[in-house]
Formats: sequence, C-alpha cells, structure tokens
Amino acid sequence: MSAEMLTLFMFGGLLVGLFMGHPLAFVLGGVAVLGAWLGPGANTLGILINNIFGNSMDNYVLVAIPLFVLMARFLNDSGVTEKMFDTMRLLLANLRGGLALTVVIVSVLLAATTGIVGASIAVMGMIALVPMLKYSYNKELSTGVIMASGCLGILIPPSIMLILMASYSPVSVGALFAGALVPGVMLGTMYALYVLIICFIKPSYGPAVPAAERAETSTGQLLIMLGKYVLPPMSLILGVLGSLFLGIATATEASAIGVFIAFLLFLIFGDRKASTCYRTLIEASKTTTMVMLVVVGATAFTGVFSIGGGMDVIHNVVMAMPGGTTGALILMLFLVFILGMFLDWTGIVLLSFPIMLPIVDTMGVDMLWFVVMVAVVLQTSFLTPTVWLCALLPQGGGAARGGDRRPLPRGHSLRCADRAGLRADGLLPGA
Repeated sequence: MSAEMLTLFMFGGLLVGLFMGHPLAFVLGGVAVLGAWLGPGANTLGILINNIFGNSMDNYVLVAIPLFVLMARFLNDSGVTEKMFDTMRLLLANLRGGLALTVVIVSVLLAATTGIVGASIAVMGMIALVPMLKYSYNKELSTGVIMASGCLGILIPPSIMLILMASYSPVSVGALFAGALVPGVMLGTMYALYVLIICFIKPSYGPAVPAAERAETSTGQLLIMLGKYVLPPMSLILGVLGSLFLGIATATEASAIGVFIAFLLFLIFGDRKASTCYRTLIEASKTTTMVMLVVVGATAFTGVFSIGGGMDVIHNVVMAMPGGTTGALILMLFLVFILGMFLDWTGIVLLSFPIMLPIVDTMGVDMLWFVVMVAVVLQTSFLTPTVWLCALLPQGGGAARGGDRRPLPRGHSLRCADRAGLRADGLLPGA
C-alpha cells in the first residue's frame, strides 16, 4: 500500500472507529495493527512493542501524571473548594455579577491546583449553578461562565496535558508551565472583565446579593474565612509552582510535593474516612490508566504511520500551503482546533505532536511558542460545537432548573474572549 493510501486508511479508520463509539485507545491500537498488516508489514509490530516499552513507558516525566491526578482527587474530596467558593461569594457579594466573577476566580485557582477540565467544571457546576440560579442570574451566562472558566484547567499549570506535551516535545515541563501560565491567566482575566461588563450593561444578568444576607457575615468573620479556606489552596499552588519555577524541584518532584500538601488538606478539611481515601486512590488510578492506554495506542498508531511514509505525505501537504510558514502554522492550528471537536486532548496531543513538531522544527519556529499555541487552541476547542463536551458537565444544578437537563450552550460570547486571547498569544512568538 502506498503512503498516500495508508494515510487515508489510517485516519479514515480512526474516524470510523470513533463515530462507532469505540474507546479511543483501542481504536488507535486496532487501526495501527491493521495499518501495519496492510502497509509496512506485520514485522513492524515488533518495533512498535520495543518503542512502547523502551520510550513511552520508560519516560520519567510521565510519572508526574498520576501524582497530579491524585493531588486533584485529594483536593476535590477535601471539601475545601466549596468553602472557598462561599468565602469568595461573600467577598464579592456587593458587585453585580459577583457570583459569576467568583466562579471565574475559583476556577482559576482550581485550574492551578487540579489541572483537569472535568474536575473543575463538575465541581463548579455542583456548587455554583444552584446559587446563581437562586439569585436569578441569567441561565446562559451562568452555565457559560462555568464552562469557559472550567476549561482553563488544561491550560493553567500544573496541567497534566502540559506534562504530556512536554514529554513528547523538546520543551521542558518547567518552561512549558511558565509559558502557558501567562495566556491562562490572561484568558481568566478576560472572562472576568466580560462578566463585569455584561452585568454592568444588563444588571438583570447578574444581580448583587441582597445586602441583608451580606450583613449576616461581619468583616472580621470574612477575614477569618479568607485565611482558613483561601490561603490553604494558595499554599498548594505556591508549593507546586514555586518549587518548580525556582528550580528547587523537577516536575515529578513538584507533583509529589503537591500530593503531600493536598493530602494534608484532605486530613484537615475532609472526612478523614478510610473509605473516602480508598475511593480517591481508585478514581485516580482509573484516570491514570485511561491516559496511559491512550499513550500506548497513539504510540503504535504514529509508529506505523511514520514507518509507512505517512509523515512525508503530511509534511508535503503542509509545506505546500500558500502563505509559507504563516500558512502552514494556521493550517496545523486549525486542524488541532477541528480535532478538538471530536477527540479528547490526550489523543490529539499524541497524534499531532509526532507529525507536526518535526515540520515546525524545519520551519525554524520557536518550539515553546508553538506548543503553547496548541494548548490555547485546545482550550478553546472545548467550548465549540459539535461535541459541546463542557456543556454536558455542569449538570449538578439540573434539578434547580426545574428538571431541565439539556445543556445550555452559552459559549459564543465567551468564545469571542477566547479568540481575542488567541490572537494576543499569537502576537508574542517569543513569549
């Protein structure tokens, strides 16, 4: 089979398998086996096995993934997130849109302590959607701000997506964390500004909390709550990112520090039950297993694709784009954006990086800038049809909506902020 036909077969088979509802990891592995048999030959499978165990499974950087996942689970089960939200809600109660602004701020803090999209959106959906609707917030604004802010979990470090990106690129984890922190915080700031502006223009979208309710908590009590429920998560952020950025610890060591601090928060604020701790370990193991299975399948897929000549086909197509380097970069980022509608970020990173990074390297583009741009595009793609992945997650307040459990896809206005941020990031190729 020619390289062109192999390319069509493998990517066509990938789409067919996914549309049939099969798990991504097994679709990648199955298509890789069929592609090896039809293309370069069955002997290729032996090379793939050596590559999986010799390169992917022996990658020390990947050890940070289960540790950061466990850190996120301990923090989630500690219950400190709900108390932090209540504290910030009271602090911003006098502002129009204060609840929505609280969602943005707490989501940014959660992103810096969990690094998982589903965890941030699900938690905020459960603790924020009900009070927002109780105070007559606009439904579309309420769900939209939860969706958009929750997506920052894959962009603001420590993100397991950034760790996986660093392990498949020549960029270090520390440099990638530092590079992604700026656009992540910038997008969070733009979301907050959007909430303030829309609630100023249309006060009915986000009315302030009644003064009588705010007066129930004194300033002294509020300061105590800030010190008790906001500073501990901040210590987790400083412990992980501070040790990493200051060069005290590597990414793997920083993740271990994060697990230790999150476990302390679980002992302080959680129920301290052995059953809860056991469930936390099981859920973290399930997430880690899912990621590693996709790593195995994607390694096999890209290995067959490369040996069969598919890399050369993609390289020729990209370099033939009008506009030179700019046109090629736009095409690659657009493809990542489209894939984000259908694939999980794990599959996108593992499929696109082995194909795109060699092309980027030959064009002389700064590798850190390109990887950060891919991360921003992936964050934006989570808010885009046709999948509406994040619109399906904030369903904790479904009962509060009178049983209406349809997703409320208010993403178009917040996606404008995403696109503006994407343009701003694109203007800083050396950042």
